[in-house]
Order: sequence, then C-alpha cells, then structure tokens
Amino acid sequence: MDKYKSLAKNTMVFAIGTLSSKLLVFLLLPFYTRVLPQDGYGTVDLIVQTCNLLIPLATLGITHAIIRFGLDRTADKKSVYTLGLLTIFCGFAILLLFWPLLAKISFLTEYVGYIYLFIFCSSLQMLCSEFIRARGMVRFYAIDGVFRTVLTILLNVLLLGVFKMGPRGYLLATICTDATSTILIFLLAKLYHFISFRRAKAVLAKEMLRYAIPMIPNTICTWIVNISDRYMIAYIIGTAANGLYAVSNKVPTILIHIANIFSGAWQISAVTEEQERERFFTRVFRMYTAIAFLIASGLIATAQISTILLASPDYFEAWRCVPFLVMGTMFACLASFLSSVYMVYKKSQYTFYTTFISAMANIVLNSILIPILGANGGAIATFISYFIMFFSRFIHTRKWIQIRCNMVNFWLNFAIILMQCILILLDLPYYLVYQCLLFGLVLLLNGRRVFVAVASFGVLDRILPDKKKHRLEEGEE
Repeated sequence: MDKYKSLAKNTMVFAIGTLSSKLLVFLLLPFYTRVLPQDGYGTVDLIVQTCNLLIPLATLGITHAIIRFGLDRTADKKSVYTLGLLTIFCGFAILLLFWPLLAKISFLTEYVGYIYLFIFCSSLQMLCSEFIRARGMVRFYAIDGVFRTVLTILLNVLLLGVFKMGPRGYLLATICTDATSTILIFLLAKLYHFISFRRAKAVLAKEMLRYAIPMIPNTICTWIVNISDRYMIAYIIGTAANGLYAVSNKVPTILIHIANIFSGAWQISAVTEEQERERFFTRVFRMYTAIAFLIASGLIATAQISTILLASPDYFEAWRCVPFLVMGTMFACLASFLSSVYMVYKKSQYTFYTTFISAMANIVLNSILIPILGANGGAIATFISYFIMFFSRFIHTRKWIQIRCNMVNFWLNFAIILMQCILILLDLPYYLVYQCLLFGLVLLLNGRRVFVAVASFGVLDRILPDKKKHRLEEGEE
C-alpha cells in the first residue's frame, strides 16, 4: 500500500476510535466544573499531574521503548513485552519506598493510596496498549480507547454526580477504567502468549533501557513546561486561580487530541517507511503545520465562546489564558512531530536535551511573569518555552533529515496568530470581526497546502486528474 494512503488509513482508524472518545471526555468539562468547586478542581488537577510525573519514574520510561522496538521487524516480540512487564513491576516496587515522603505533601496526604493505584493501573494499561499498537492492531487500540472513555464517563457520573465522592471519585473512576482495560487487552489480544522469561535477553534489555531512560528526564522536563506554572500559580495566587487556569488548559487540548491521533499513526509510518524518507517527512510536516495553524487560529478566535460553552459561568475568566496557551500547544505539537526524527534513529537523548532547555526557560519565565501578569504570565511562559523547544529541534534534526519549510509562509502565520492573541486580550468591540478576518488570512495561507496534502493521501484520486494532482504536488516541492 502507498505510504501516504497507509498513513491516512491508520490516521482515520485512530480518529474514529480516539477523537470521538476524547471529545466525549472534553464535553464532561461542564459537569466537572459544576460538581467540583474551583479549589476542588484545582486540587484534582494537581493530583493527576503529579501522577503523570511519577508514572515515567515507575516505568523507567519503558513504554516509549515498547512502541519503538516493537515496530522493528527483527525484534523478538515476546522479549520486548516481557522486559516491559518486568521493568514496570520493579520500578513500581521501588516507588513504594517513597510512600512516606508523598504522604508529607499537604495536598497529596489524603490521596496517597489512590495515587499508587492510579500509577500502577495506568502503567500496565499503557504497556499493553502500546504493545498492541506496535503489533499493528490499530483497530483494537482504537476500540479500547472508545471503551475506556465510555467507562470513564459512566464512572465519573456515578461517583461524582450520584455518590458525591469529589476528588476521590475522579481518581477511582480512572483507576477502575485502566484496570478493566488492561485485563481486557491482556485476555482478548492474548498477551499471555508473549510472556516468556527465558526470552528476556540482557542485550535487548540494555538497548531498550538505553533508549527509554533518557525519556524519564524528558518526561519530567515536559511536565515542568506543562505543569510548573500551575504549581506556581497555586502557590503565588491560590488554588482557586489554578482551578481557572486548569479550565483554560482544556481548550488547547482540542489541538493536542487531534495531534495525538495523527501521532499514533505517524510513529508507525515514520519508522516502517524507509523509501524517500526526507521527502516523506517534508510533505507530511507541511500538511501538519498547515492544519496546526488553522486549528490554533480558530481556537484563539473562539476562546470566549468555547469557555462559555464548556464551563460554568463561575469559570468564564479562564478564557483570558486560552490564547497564549493555544500558541504554546501549537508549538508543542510541531516539536512533537520533529521528535519523531529522534525516534526513527533511536536518538532519544536529544529529545531530552531539547526538552531540558525548554524546561529551564519555563522555570525562569514563570518566576518572572506570574508575579507581574498573574495566571496569563504562566500561559506566556508556556508559549515561549515550547517555541524554544520547536526551534531547537527544527535546527538540530536537520543533521539526520532536512525537512524543507517555506519560512516566509511560516513566519507570516506566526505573526497573524500572535496578532490574534493580542487583539482578543485587548477585548475590543466587535473583536469577532477582527478575528474572522485574521482567521481568513490564515486559511488563505494554508488552504492550498491542506488540499495538496489531502490529494497526496489519495482521498481525491477519483475526482482529481493525475496530471493536475502531480502539478499541485510539484508546486509544493
């Protein structure tokens, strides 16, 4: 199958199974903001983000190695899965030693047991789901995503809405969902056939850990960029302000979810497709940036409307942090695409180095901007930090793959979207008129590229003559 059509097919499968499920969870935001007060929502957000920080420590980042080594045609799948399982159990046992330390953190004291269950169940779920994705079971992977979302929604409504369990109910819903998903994947995908301690070779273990371990500090640094502003806002301004900020982060997650859908398919294609790799990366990157610019522009233009629709009136002021958080998310998605170059060549240490630079910049910028600009200072710091990450990767990855990009077009898009951020925050009369005009410019700059990308994926084969399609593609070279 043509590599573009294969990428498009896998993307569609992930979209059907993942986008619908993510949208369902996203639509739960009004429910969360009604059953949890601002300080309660802020506390839940900090607990979940703490769990997300501890998961790579408990797993030694092994889930990253599962997908990369699992995709290798010559890899022993039994050895890969068994080593992943052993790593998680050993890592979790070590993490248990830090229970007394976690119990001393004020906002975690009441929830330490839930946190450990959350980490254990999430780690095993990620291991199993990444392994079936590496085996090419993308439909099963997508179906599992839908199942987990439906179960999460039902449990949240039951535990938060009916039993009024607050943060405990939120955590318990996730724990039960991940545990159920793990058991079903293990049984239905017959993963028990892939457990073989005799096949767990020390040489492969060293290679996997050499790839995975740099992803631990990388995840921590990513967590710093994403979450350090929330801790600083909670410390400097209060947990209620962090609750508003957490809600404002939900709007940019639309872009993240779309990017993650594509990333799931792209990682498979990036590793397995070896012919004309530079041209392949260039074409896909152009499509990816065009869509990212369009979505970001649309989300910024509708920041106030989205907040009204997605949260209770008490959270309306959260919209002010949305524009620059969207900008940051946009560059995070572009930087994530470029990290696939490091993945292909198993250079995970460079993913860490570039993320570390971004994290250090984020800490410095947060400490300067939050006391001056409040919560929006954290949003601006996040935007600048992810821009640094993207730009450093764009320059450095050219060592392996030279992705060609029209820089004039890129900077024009950047300038227009930045102008959107400034104009909406000025809260001018008829702001939607200005936003629509600027969105129209972004559409004008990127529409042709999206059309060419769609043509390259074979979607227009029946309605677009081959010669015309060829001319369009050549015009993008």
